[in-house]
Amino acid sequence: MNGLALRILGDAGAAEARGAPLGWLLTLARSRAIDRLRTGATRRMRTERLRHAMAMPSNESGPEERSALSERRRLVRAALGRLPAEQRRTIELAFFAGLSHGEIADDLRQPLGTVKTRIRLGMMRLRQTLAEAGKGAL
Repeated sequence: MNGLALRILGDAGAAEARGAPLGWLLTLARSRAIDRLRTGATRRMRTERLRHAMAMPSNESGPEERSALSERRRLVRAALGRLPAEQRRTIELAFFAGLSHGEIADDLRQPLGTVKTRIRLGMMRLRQTLAEAGKGAL
């Protein structure tokens, strides 16, 4: 061992400074083992992060879901278009604008009972229209 260190270093004093060959080998083995451990820990950490990321559900919908959602929106828009204007307007204000029945009554200057009746009748009609559209899709 000393001969190898002497050939590499070209200085007998520096070659001997490494200590006994067994100590030098143990130090080398220890350093290599620590390097391997660190490399493995880094790799495991990256792998674990990747595994964790893959396990997380995506907020993005897949193509099938987007297509189904698009079709549902189209059906609802078509069904809303078939409602009388008064019913459609009250439903739009309630469900798309988020207004309460009282706010809709104030906005449209209509009695509260009239607004509630229009929403109820419009929703019943929407349910029927969408059920018929669903049967036609089968």
